[in-house]
Amino acid sequence: MEKYKQEFITFLATSNALQFGDFTLKSGRQSPYFINTGLFDTGEQIAKLGEFYAQAINDGFGKDFDIIYGPAYKGVPLCVTAAVTLSQKFNINKYYTFNRKEIKDHADKKLLVGHTPQAGERILIIDDVITDGGALIESMDILKSITGLKYAGVILSVNRQEKTKDEKNAIASFEKEYNMPIRFIVTVSEIITFLHNRKINGQTYITDEIKNKMEEYLKTYGV
Repeated sequence: MEKYKQEFITFLATSNALQFGDFTLKSGRQSPYFINTGLFDTGEQIAKLGEFYAQAINDGFGKDFDIIYGPAYKGVPLCVTAAVTLSQKFNINKYYTFNRKEIKDHADKKLLVGHTPQAGERILIIDDVITDGGALIESMDILKSITGLKYAGVILSVNRQEKTKDEKNAIASFEKEYNMPIRFIVTVSEIITFLHNRKINGQTYITDEIKNKMEEYLKTYGV
């Protein structure tokens, strides 16, 4: 496993963005773990998160896109910090944009804030995780109204390695339907492998018990 992936997993755990317990996901599934990039709430943390995303974007897409789109609300800081870090660290200067949840009835009534996508531009969608693919499909529904827009792909922090409600591989199904690649920083399997019985600052984040719960969950919903 690449060093930056190990550092990212450590970052998730020590920042409490990776949590263990009983969680009801947006998909309705009961999960023994939850990843919430919305808990990164300091300048230092969001800058660090941008470094990991930028590295994964550079590895997976290089310069082959024009715009980073972050779906509101969690995707807003993600698209901004990734764009900043790509410019500063990799000399890749790209536009960013995000959608409004509520359409304004005055002044600027545009659906998107930031760069206004133009026909022919290639958009890269940035989000935190993929479960059954529902959130990504929502993003596509928002963007499909833009005439002539092209899609470079999707970048995520974590691939939960799950299937859709109709038992298909969530990532493979989305890639096939929308003809674009999905890349990610780490998979949940990599998280389990790296953190299982590993002490970080004196704390073990994934014990045998937690590992068993996560693996049982993957037996039910995983691919």
